[in-house]
Amino acid sequence: MRKDQLDIANATVWIPDSKTENGVAEVPLTPIAVDAFRSQLSFAGPGDWLFPSPRAVGQHCKSVKRIWRTALRKAEVSYFRIYDLRSTYATRLSADDVADEWVVQLLRQGNSDVFKKYSQMKLAMKREALEKLNRRR
Repeated sequence: MRKDQLDIANATVWIPDSKTENGVAEVPLTPIAVDAFRSQLSFAGPGDWLFPSPRAVGQHCKSVKRIWRTALRKAEVSYFRIYDLRSTYATRLSADDVADEWVVQLLRQGNSDVFKKYSQMKLAMKREALEKLNRRR
């Protein structure tokens, strides 16, 4: 990611390239994300890249696999794929009663078919809540 794709003042990130048409977008950031990006900006130092390569001057990180594993290990969190955060994001939005259409847009999906997977998770969460209620009874 290039530094010029980050707009701290407006709390957005511009994604200029994607596998899908809907992937190209301006993405809003939460205050926590803005703070994290601000911290990364100070860490990145001079140059165009927000995540510069530690090995090749003037280049960017090409993969986060090693970084991701290291971060999880240091945080003492069991390994999971970084892509799984996408499901977590959608599930939490859905569980907080964000309208399905908005979740689809926030995921930058072309259609709502992909969302069916996440709405099934929502149903499972409702069942789990009912089971908790039954156990208390």
